[in-house]
Amino acid sequence: MANTVEIKRSGATAKDDPNCFNRLHWALEPVAHARPGDYIVYETRDAFDDQFNWSTTPADVAACDLNRVHPMTGPVHIEGAERGDALAVTIVDIAPYDYGYTVIVPGFGFLRDVIPGPFIANWKLDRLCAVSDQIPGVRVPMCAFPGSIGVLPGKPEVAAALEREGALAAAGGFALMPEPARALPAALFAEGAPYAAEGLRTVAPRENGGNMDIKAMQVGSTVLFPVLVEGAGLWTGDIHFAQGDGEVCGTAVEMAARVTLKCEVIKGGGKNIVFPHVTGNGQLRTTEPGRFHAIVGMPVKKKGEVPPHLAYLDSPKVAALTNLSEDLTLAARDALLRMIDWISETRGYSREQAYAICAAAVDLRIGQLVDVPNIIVSAVIPLDIFVE
Repeated sequence: MANTVEIKRSGATAKDDPNCFNRLHWALEPVAHARPGDYIVYETRDAFDDQFNWSTTPADVAACDLNRVHPMTGPVHIEGAERGDALAVTIVDIAPYDYGYTVIVPGFGFLRDVIPGPFIANWKLDRLCAVSDQIPGVRVPMCAFPGSIGVLPGKPEVAAALEREGALAAAGGFALMPEPARALPAALFAEGAPYAAEGLRTVAPRENGGNMDIKAMQVGSTVLFPVLVEGAGLWTGDIHFAQGDGEVCGTAVEMAARVTLKCEVIKGGGKNIVFPHVTGNGQLRTTEPGRFHAIVGMPVKKKGEVPPHLAYLDSPKVAALTNLSEDLTLAARDALLRMIDWISETRGYSREQAYAICAAAVDLRIGQLVDVPNIIVSAVIPLDIFVE
């Protein structure tokens, strides 16, 4: 009979919760031990570490502390897991708490230069759907999954991430480097601690998994991770009640939740896994809309405009062009902007509300990558989210 291992939540914030961390590193110590086949129950915190509640205002969102993102629960040592193995993690259950939110934080999000925020939609959650007074007339069905789930990185992976992300940041790219302020556990990552300069931020996904935001990782699906340290160090957090593919405003319908996982060790199975794999049995079908409206986007822009994702490259050619070749990001941006305009024009929502609706429910999908220069990304919205 399978054993159950529970990782309880305690304290008002992650700082007071010994089962939480918000920086990634091989030196993190396990908070529990489990055997393959055990049920592991994680009581998780929300992505912003309880900074938001029913009374939060947009001004509060603008003043939030991003150094507290994301509090993760774990890690859990899995008996018998060794570097070179694979860890197959099945998502058994996700039980939502009753409060969720979608926020637009200034300086973050796919359209941070166009719709900077701040904005917050508070969502009332149950096992069926999410509704919000800030976005009336919308009901988003539950499609829960871990926004972040992973194993601990090994020494080589930490070194590689620091090198490549550091080079990108030095070149002006958008990469979050180690920051000791509010880093947890403080004994490892705070100012003056042994690994203050090595604690990887949890925003970027990497070889060990992490903040992948893949909504196919629903109950019943299995995620395959390479084991990079002895015991694997399995953790999760940043649970999403629902999300459109893209999580475009930077947040989904964020929530705390009680998450049950079950795992198996595949000896030697991780040697050919670079990044995680996900397998399932119909989870993708359950996310397909019934009635929908789709808007096509292409890699076009206004003359003189330099899209944020290209600004750090300082290319003198970009601003003068109105059509870029094979630019998937620009095509997605075009589709999303047109979808926001359509939602605003046809449904009467503000651009901030429409942006949040897109983050919660609109899927960005690649149509084709070969019809140069205009590759296609479509923004697809399920019409049944609108309460007539």
